[in-house]
Amino acid sequence: MSYGKTVYKEGAVDLTNGRPVYRLVLSGKLVDDGPVLQDGMVWRVYRDRRGRDGEELPLIAISTGGSGTFDLTAGTYFIHAAFGRAGAGKRVVLSGENTTEELVLEAGGLQLSATAGGQPIPADNLRFSIYEREVDANGNQQLIALNVAGDRIIRLKAGTYHVLSRYGTINATVRADLQVKAGELTKAELQHRGSPISLRAVSEAGGVAVANTAWTVCTADGEQVFASSSIAPSLVLAEGEYEAAVRYGAEEFRKPFTVRTGREQRVEILLN
Repeated sequence: MSYGKTVYKEGAVDLTNGRPVYRLVLSGKLVDDGPVLQDGMVWRVYRDRRGRDGEELPLIAISTGGSGTFDLTAGTYFIHAAFGRAGAGKRVVLSGENTTEELVLEAGGLQLSATAGGQPIPADNLRFSIYEREVDANGNQQLIALNVAGDRIIRLKAGTYHVLSRYGTINATVRADLQVKAGELTKAELQHRGSPISLRAVSEAGGVAVANTAWTVCTADGEQVFASSSIAPSLVLAEGEYEAAVRYGAEEFRKPFTVRTGREQRVEILLN
């Protein structure tokens, strides 16, 4: 069994007043018949007594790593175990002997990746957000994890979650409901329909990008989805029809273009 590092809150436990001290040992499992977790746990111990003003339970100590060990005087405590975004809690009474408690988290892992046109999407262009599947009274889903990088393992309570995958930062998105099973790692690969685009304003075909330009990109129905003053901006767009416009001095030049999945392209506008 791997024990973590325990830090006591200053003044929370008085071990100098002659009262007997008992050891509380805490361990966690993903499922009831699974192995004890050796790393990644965060244990918190609270005194199970609120103040007169109804304030939150006072935190006594935190242990991180594997199993948690705490030396405490007799009394009633509330313990909370966290493993990533999965957690469990329990009340414990210390009265006359050392105590061992085991918490079963009923948790698993979710590992996400995505492709476009059959090719893996580069990590710097891919982010995931994870939500509760159920909606509240206002029709919203509770956000659990924001801007999660691809291939990272997210620890979650067993259940079904709503995942939003974003390719780039504009409009190339895909959604899916995914189930996480206790004690298992769920791997999911989402498929995007979009592609990287680069914009260039040139004085001749294939020429060097002209400076002092301002760009906008609109969808076929006229909705603006991108604006930039960069000399040669790059972006990712969902598959579809668009129009690029570049302002150079007092003039504006436009060009329609089509985005197809897996076909990276340069959109060039001649300034003439």
